[in-house]
Amino acid sequence: MTSDAAKPPMRVLITGTAGFIGFHLARLLLREGMVVHGYDGMTDYYDVTLKQRRQQVLLQSPDFTTTTGMLEDQALFDLVADDFAPDMIIHLAGQAGVRYSIENPRAYLDSNVIGAFNVMEAARRLRVRHLLMASTSSVYGANALVPYSENDKADTQMSFYAATKKANETMSHAYAHIHGLPVTMFRFFTVYGPWGRPDMALYKFVEATLKGRPIDVYNHGEMYRDFTYVEDLVRGIRLLMDAVPERPADGIPPEGDSLSPVAPWRVVNIGNSTSVRLTEFIAAIEDSLGMKTARNLLPMQPGDVPRTWADASLLHRLTGYRPQTDVREGVSRFVDWYRDYYAC
Repeated sequence: MTSDAAKPPMRVLITGTAGFIGFHLARLLLREGMVVHGYDGMTDYYDVTLKQRRQQVLLQSPDFTTTTGMLEDQALFDLVADDFAPDMIIHLAGQAGVRYSIENPRAYLDSNVIGAFNVMEAARRLRVRHLLMASTSSVYGANALVPYSENDKADTQMSFYAATKKANETMSHAYAHIHGLPVTMFRFFTVYGPWGRPDMALYKFVEATLKGRPIDVYNHGEMYRDFTYVEDLVRGIRLLMDAVPERPADGIPPEGDSLSPVAPWRVVNIGNSTSVRLTEFIAAIEDSLGMKTARNLLPMQPGDVPRTWADASLLHRLTGYRPQTDVREGVSRFVDWYRDYYAC
């Protein structure tokens, strides 16, 4: 009889490991003894040096290897996937950002749709145990019912970014149904924390405040976000890896579950289950910095939504876990990291 100790370590292919969330997830899986291969385009959407620094941290582990390549390069991705032979694939790479999708929608089509298709094709061909893919709370769009539940209608996306992510959900459901490929989509809510992206509000607000510049506050501060600390988020992903969806034999999903009646597919919110006003978030930044911010009060930006708020009860039902880092604690950790990283 083979003991658990004799089992080979789980092999996980993660796209986007030089990115914010992929980096944190890879670190978590490596700490748990898994073998991880990263695939990242190292694009210049934001500071490549930050991506390189993240990658250098990961490369300190002998169980981490990486390939630099674009998701749209199907031949390269197939070569990498075949050579690594993953047990699971976690697809986190892609073009992020609501506002940039208005300026450069083709980048989102290429990366988020064609790239995701290439990942799904590799997962189908290799018959991985579980394909997990990132979506976003932005798919809820104009849905006014809060908190957002996975079974709410999500057909009114308000940005091309959100539309590409909803396309990923629909495409992956078809693959799950046709090929019996177990797929979990997770909808992220506003993620923040150390090693974050410079285009996100927390990073920009801290940088501007330390440099004595005003911050841009949209909708005159009447914005609410379900701020989710990055380490809580990746813990949720890690636990969902073990919650492999199975098509219900009778075609009837459990009540409250987003499990498809015709496929081994589900979508899961990962959020803090709290909707925080933007002005409260800014106050947490001011307290952590010991400085006041000057503010440019601006109208709502095209493609944006006034409020996000996750119903994360399905995540808890599947994993027993609830993200719970308080926003003040999470902001303080980011500020500590920022001051250390930039020696300021």
